[in-house]
Amino acid sequence: MPHLENMVLCRESQVATLQSLFGERHHFSFPSIFIYGHTASGKTYVTQTLLKTLELPHVFVNCVECFTLRLLLEQILNRLSHLSSSEDGYCTEITCDTFNDFVRLFKQVTKAESLKDQTVYIVLDKAEYLRDMEANLLPGFLRLQELTDRNVTVIFLSEIVWEKFRPNTGCFEPFVLYFPDYSIGNLQKILSHDHPPEYSADFYAAYINILLGVFYTVCRDLKELRHLAVLNFPKYCEPVVKGEASERDTRKLWRNIEPHLKKAMQTVYLREISSSQWEKLQNDDTDPGQLKGLSAYTHVELPYYSKFILIAAYLASYNPARTDKRFFLKHHGKIKKTNFLKKHEKTSNHLLGPKPFPLDRLLAILYSIVDSRVAPTANIFSQITSLVTLQLLALVGHDDQLDGPKYKCTVSLDFIRAIARENL
Repeated sequence: MPHLENMVLCRESQVATLQSLFGERHHFSFPSIFIYGHTASGKTYVTQTLLKTLELPHVFVNCVECFTLRLLLEQILNRLSHLSSSEDGYCTEITCDTFNDFVRLFKQVTKAESLKDQTVYIVLDKAEYLRDMEANLLPGFLRLQELTDRNVTVIFLSEIVWEKFRPNTGCFEPFVLYFPDYSIGNLQKILSHDHPPEYSADFYAAYINILLGVFYTVCRDLKELRHLAVLNFPKYCEPVVKGEASERDTRKLWRNIEPHLKKAMQTVYLREISSSQWEKLQNDDTDPGQLKGLSAYTHVELPYYSKFILIAAYLASYNPARTDKRFFLKHHGKIKKTNFLKKHEKTSNHLLGPKPFPLDRLLAILYSIVDSRVAPTANIFSQITSLVTLQLLALVGHDDQLDGPKYKCTVSLDFIRAIARENL
């Protein structure tokens, strides 16, 4: 299908596999398909594009938005109901509380003439959040074709491997499809495909080559690279617009864009400023050092538990481990002041800088400072990883093979005080 090949670049093998699994519209497809890969590897885009281009009946649901069982099941049923009633334009809202009700209502909705003798596809994006819901939900979706006796395929899109999903009691195994990261050649081809019509394809490809030469070592995210390409392109072609250089004068174009790419290097992934602010900064003759990092700000929007994780990390970095019992336990017993802490240790902690601490100590302090009970879910660990990505925490490695990861807090006391005032 040439039209589809132009829409989906560098994913030919994955598209061919999915097309073979889908088969004809009236054929029974595979009951469940599990698609995984890192962020911005094309999972969602390829799946949506393929289903829309082939005009297959499908519903797309994001599990982050539908964070409860009822929201998720009702979203699927109501979208299917709208799909089946698109001809007459009338449908009623469906309520559903349990998975048993979902199976019964699903049979009723798929009896519609527009869905009859066709495979119905249910796409669950961010499927890793299903693990935090009821235990019967994931096995139920995997066997939905069998439970409903309908021609239905459930497609799971996730950033983690199937082995992290598989329940201990066993379940129906889905067809697993991996989306690898884009290579530098793939990124060059995809980003060059977005060239503005007023410039030649070779000119824009040369710009993308320069951009990837700078950013590829620190950023492989297609979405972020595409954002950077759009943001910095006006500055790259500025000498051409002013008539100071031709499109083939790559050396002069590079000298013009180099200082601005250095500024952009300090904000990869962070998005500290808007596009309009970035354009204004580019027009000013300022030093790249004037663009401060995220940790230099006294106010930043972070998820609720990320703020407590940072506070716990700061306490673990600047307080000795032996003081945890005194600070965080209600009934810690009597501790002699002379043996507790020497005077010079009180004044030297901040001068010596943050000390590394293990993950279990960070979690122990976190549980003690948060009022509500916090479960060690994947959400908590993902927020710790995000703080490392944002360089608010530093991962300093392992002491030995048996020890877990160690971290350091990289933010200042003023930063901690600012986020503490927001939660206290």
